[in-house]
Amino acid sequence: MSVVKILVVDDEPQMRRVLRASLHAHDYQIVEARSGEEALRKLEAEPCDFVLLDLNMPGLGGMAACRAIRASSDVPIIVVSIRTSEQDKVTALQAGADDYITKPFGMPELLARVEAVARRRTVNDRPSNLLVLDGITIDFESYRVTAPGREARLTPKELEVLRYLVSHSGQVIPHRRLLQAVWGPEYGDEVEYLRVFVNQLRKKIERNPHQPKYLLTEPWVGYRFAPPPH
Repeated sequence: MSVVKILVVDDEPQMRRVLRASLHAHDYQIVEARSGEEALRKLEAEPCDFVLLDLNMPGLGGMAACRAIRASSDVPIIVVSIRTSEQDKVTALQAGADDYITKPFGMPELLARVEAVARRRTVNDRPSNLLVLDGITIDFESYRVTAPGREARLTPKELEVLRYLVSHSGQVIPHRRLLQAVWGPEYGDEVEYLRVFVNQLRKKIERNPHQPKYLLTEPWVGYRFAPPPH
């Protein structure tokens, strides 16, 4: 198995040292950046397997850096921030983050999330590579959604959410089950994660995101993928 390379983006030297030592001890290769601008340069010069990104940084802040990374890359992004509000988490997810962990945190928690990301990148239990919905083509291999006159990219977590729902086509998937299938067994209460990702998916794969035909909400329960008629 190849070594997993993590870009750690944080302007605090002590935090970078702690993360570098802990992650290196678990055989991860570490690349460091002290700002959003440096992170973008590092990613362009040296592709990484995923990013640990602080939000509170001078210059190009973490949120803007997250959007900039996501605009050109499918690399998974875990935000590591002192901000604790639900709105900050939702904004980060909307900006393209795949997960959010609040400082201070225990290293076992962070390592569990990092290991979950690394493990999921090797999973190959995907449905057919191509799915066509009303003339909109979803390519699970290239993370691309193509519709007449437009093209969009799926983020890694958007892909996993859609993949799981499509793989269980027609079934109502409860919130907790979907969270644990995509993010890991320690999840279950982060329903706002699902709201953000399902809303983003609807904008990309539905003809009318406000009246979805395929990604359906089961109120108070979960979500269901309604397969197209044959």
